[in-house]
Amino acid sequence: MSDYPEFENKMKKTCDALTSQLATIRAGRANAAVLDQIQVDYYGSPTPIQQVATIATPDPRSLLIQPWDSSLLKGIERAILASDLGINPQNDGRCIRLVFPPLTEERRKDLAKQTRKYGEESKVAIRNIRRDAIEKLKKQQKSSEITEDDYKIAEKDIQKLTDDFIKEIDKITEKKEKELTEI
Repeated sequence: MSDYPEFENKMKKTCDALTSQLATIRAGRANAAVLDQIQVDYYGSPTPIQQVATIATPDPRSLLIQPWDSSLLKGIERAILASDLGINPQNDGRCIRLVFPPLTEERRKDLAKQTRKYGEESKVAIRNIRRDAIEKLKKQQKSSEITEDDYKIAEKDIQKLTDDFIKEIDKITEKKEKELTEI
């Protein structure tokens, strides 16, 4: 796509990070991705829930977490309560059930605001990558590795790359906001 794979890859990774970050925002439906950021104390080391339990979606509004080691039930329950998930886990002694209540209008607005915030943070990251790229080009020009004309062309290319990825971030956040408001 471009002559600057190093910067393009960094920008792509920023978009991928945003996508996975937005997947953790629950949108009314049960989605195991909301547990991605939650860690449970497993024999002294923080471990993602997915690595110590089976997570199933028995119906659209609930998740079933079945730890492989039943001694982890309390730890998983505590980790979920300590997170900002806003759901009370139901522990039946064998597994933990998370029932997702329908989102209130106020909660939807909060989640949409959080989505926009993540999008803005990603745009800042993209712009920082652009700044680093331009600084690198300036150094190359100063040390006579590239000409003034090459520098101007490269600067335009980097700006176009930046604009494209900013549009991509806008699309990703718009899609998530739409998902939050349509439920």
